[in-house]
Amino acid sequence: MKIICIGKNYTEHNKEMQSASPKEPIFFTKSDSCLLIKNRPFYLPSFSKHIQHEVEIVFRINKLGKHIDEDFAHTYYDEIGIGLDLTARDLQSEAKEKGLPWEISKCFDYSSPISEHFISKKELDVNNIEFSLLKNGKLVQKASTSDMIFSIAKIISYVSRFMTLKIGDLIYTGTPAGVSDIAIGDKYEAFIGKKSLLQMEVK
Repeated sequence: MKIICIGKNYTEHNKEMQSASPKEPIFFTKSDSCLLIKNRPFYLPSFSKHIQHEVEIVFRINKLGKHIDEDFAHTYYDEIGIGLDLTARDLQSEAKEKGLPWEISKCFDYSSPISEHFISKKELDVNNIEFSLLKNGKLVQKASTSDMIFSIAKIISYVSRFMTLKIGDLIYTGTPAGVSDIAIGDKYEAFIGKKSLLQMEVK
């Protein structure tokens, strides 16, 4: 399986990052070693002094597909979860300044905490899923999939033009505004609606 992450998919986040919103989806991939499962703690690595949290809605591909039409994209996933895309912002900025790829800032081990449980899409309005993140009990990120620049259907259709989607692939759909640095001792809790699905402590 692979992890596909969508960048710059929320206008307010683009503003806080002083970045223009794209006209087509932007995506990058991660390996399965990036996953952090079962609410295990995240151990702050020594290679970065500026790692930030990004809460994201995640969906899991349920069948093989390529060149998928938007009208049929809804048949390629059944469940919705939530995850964090942890970003070493200092490494990312350095790579961008040098015109280099910035996988080093996104694709390190355990940089993708993910909820153990997913919710059936039958229980949700996929175009209006409210989700949020608490940091030490305080609300720091909140949005709805209705705020996304590119819908789930658009994302599936666009990405499948370039690479085959396979069963079990995870697609992280981008983060809203409110990202901030993580630190040892921080405790995070991510919600879809009022349902707590992901907890993570930083050690």
